[in-house]
Amino acid sequence: MRIARLSRALPYALGAFAVVAVTAVEFRIPNANLSTVSLSFLLVVLLTAASSGLRVAIFTSILSTLAYNYYFLPPIYTFTVADTRNWVALFAFLVTAIIASQLAERARRQTEKANQRRHEVEQLYNLSQQLLITENTTELLTRIPGDITLLFALEEVALFASSRNRIYRSSGNSVDLPAQRLREAAVSRDILVENQTTLYAPLMMGMRSTGAVALRGTLPSRETVEALAGLVAIAVERAVALEKLTRAEAARENERLRTALLDSITHDLRTPLTSIKASITSVRQMPTLAADQREELLAVIEEETDRLNRLIAEAVEMAQLDAREVKLDLRPQSIRAAIDQAITQLHDQLQDQFAHHPIEVRLPDALPMAQIDLAYITKAIHHLLENAIKYSEPGSPIHVSAESDAGLLTVNVADRGEGIDELEQSMIFDKFYRGRNRRGLVAGTGMGLPIVRAIIEAHRGTITCTSQPGHGSVFSFTLPVASR
Repeated sequence: MRIARLSRALPYALGAFAVVAVTAVEFRIPNANLSTVSLSFLLVVLLTAASSGLRVAIFTSILSTLAYNYYFLPPIYTFTVADTRNWVALFAFLVTAIIASQLAERARRQTEKANQRRHEVEQLYNLSQQLLITENTTELLTRIPGDITLLFALEEVALFASSRNRIYRSSGNSVDLPAQRLREAAVSRDILVENQTTLYAPLMMGMRSTGAVALRGTLPSRETVEALAGLVAIAVERAVALEKLTRAEAARENERLRTALLDSITHDLRTPLTSIKASITSVRQMPTLAADQREELLAVIEEETDRLNRLIAEAVEMAQLDAREVKLDLRPQSIRAAIDQAITQLHDQLQDQFAHHPIEVRLPDALPMAQIDLAYITKAIHHLLENAIKYSEPGSPIHVSAESDAGLLTVNVADRGEGIDELEQSMIFDKFYRGRNRRGLVAGTGMGLPIVRAIIEAHRGTITCTSQPGHGSVFSFTLPVASR
């Protein structure tokens, strides 16, 4: 209490000190000009009004008038004024000082108000940035009261969302902002001010109320409150719209995947089953088959069983990569080793097709080691080479190259196939998607490239496709270079 009184009395003391100082300085000047003295006192009054307010300025004005009269207007050392003209000068000085005080105080208040508005605009901008961070409605509604409390230095904030009929608070255990008052504010569609420290504002989207927000503490201006409520309403509505859009897109993607999966089962899984069934039926119904014919049918069964097993393994692997259940064994490895292993595996798998597609490997001698899981990168390169062989004309070569730059190793697999048009380039890495022109001509499930992308992204790399119809395609992926 004593400190508060001292703080209130300090501006008056400083004003009085300034008057005494000016009086002492001017009084020591021989034959001081009265106009100079009055201007000096007026300057003190203006400075006091600008720094301490109107009351202190008026006090300083009266004190300056008394000092001006006592020490400078003859006869000095008395409050008597001998010359009538000096009475006019004294009265004019007092009126001028008071009017100047009022003008200076008004300018000071307008400056403070402008600074406050500028600060509130900055707070609103910061709030708008915070509201854009998350697109999850529940998370957004939970965060809004706390963000408003911190940005506007309030004691408590509560938010009522009509769509969820739920109240979110900046402090979980507080009941200072009743739920009933929030619901009334949402219905009334007008700002309800209870006292100097508490108000309730509706969240309006046009003519529709979506809830209400309550503030307790040192309140901002009404205009700022209206802007704040509008920002919150827009942010909540945006998050709800994004959630609906996401669910709609997820439903469309689910339907697309379901259709692709059925198509894959119809064309790619049923084919080996049909071949296996036909071969087994032939073996059973014709026990007198020659040894070479029986062996041929058994080879078909084995080949189609391996194919079916590979398709299922790819589906399981894709599911594991999507669920991030795969743990990579990251070590410094040579990309040449991965390429050589992939070519060897491909030769054993596609001997007939492999012979018609010479693979040319061009790697710099000083290529750095990459931080990779050798088995998975080998599998990714294997899929890219297999894809190039399947979609290229017999006899066309396949080129594999690599280069390093800026801490990244880039591997390129190029073919001279039909190429991929621009529309399909954005879809070839989707699960089960296969090129429209070769869909019925080339066996597969459409999971090779999605598996490659999942493997490369698990290594914190990227994969891209550059293609021109009629001139072939180049698949490029990056890998981090191993630190030395």
